[in-house]
Amino acid sequence: MTPPPGWYPDPHAPHLERWWDGTAWTDHRRTPEQPVPAPAPPPSPGATSGTGVKTIALTTAAAVVVAAIVTGTILLGKDDDPTGTPPPPTVATSTEEETSEPPSPSPSPSAPSADDPSVVVDELNGITLPLLGGWVRPKYVSDGNVLMTTDGTYDCPGDGGLCRHGQVVSQTVTVNDETSPEALAKADIKEAAEEAYDRDRLDRRPFGGMESHEVVKSEPVAVAGRAGYLVRWRVKTAKGPGGYVQSLAFHSTVGVEAPVIVRYVFDAGEDGPPLADMDRITQGIRPIGDADTGGGVGSSIGPTE
Repeated sequence: MTPPPGWYPDPHAPHLERWWDGTAWTDHRRTPEQPVPAPAPPPSPGATSGTGVKTIALTTAAAVVVAAIVTGTILLGKDDDPTGTPPPPTVATSTEEETSEPPSPSPSPSAPSADDPSVVVDELNGITLPLLGGWVRPKYVSDGNVLMTTDGTYDCPGDGGLCRHGQVVSQTVTVNDETSPEALAKADIKEAAEEAYDRDRLDRRPFGGMESHEVVKSEPVAVAGRAGYLVRWRVKTAKGPGGYVQSLAFHSTVGVEAPVIVRYVFDAGEDGPPLADMDRITQGIRPIGDADTGGGVGSSIGPTE
């Protein structure tokens, strides 16, 4: 059975974790969080120094044997793969039952649960976003990058189909050598606006096409304690009230720390979500497992690299 997407031990680098997207390995890697070892208990009154030395020696010998076994297993596994492509993570099966659920990656003890009603977890990019009132996790959405949408749908005013008044999307920048958050945000905003309000992926025009835009905000911003940049457009469409589109770029804190772009699409008009939600969501972005990290629009701390 194919394991679900998640962080698993890298078959070719067991000291790292690698992202499995559900069908194949990606290039995202990170150093796994190491548990803090419990302090050793003090020796009992009757213990002797010789006994302590023997214990340490036996423990060290056992660790060497385990390391040798793990290394041999990794080398054998690599030699069995003539293509050099890491095999998928293994899924344990039960001899008593013909079907069993694939194991989920073990979450960090401090990481928020995906079932936490107050946040949305973007595990690939190592961030969480606040789930505000009126927003829900995506339902019946084909784009796997969508993190949240407004609740409910409506008939698009243009070519037909169903539209949502708001959505937030994340994507990892992997095909661009540019690393400047400002350059990335300014380059992304046009594509974000066109995908939202001009033509969709089925080449339809749900809003009759995009007629014009106005830049309403373009500024640096601290996101999860890191330097970022956002660009916001007010878009006018041929049909309907138009909307607001924002591209927010910053660097991830996990893996190779690739740039991340979070797109916001808000319908204008009284049916659209409050525009202030863009800033509230940005202010609430945190690294996974670090709820106290500051940052966001209007943060009193300066953007840090």
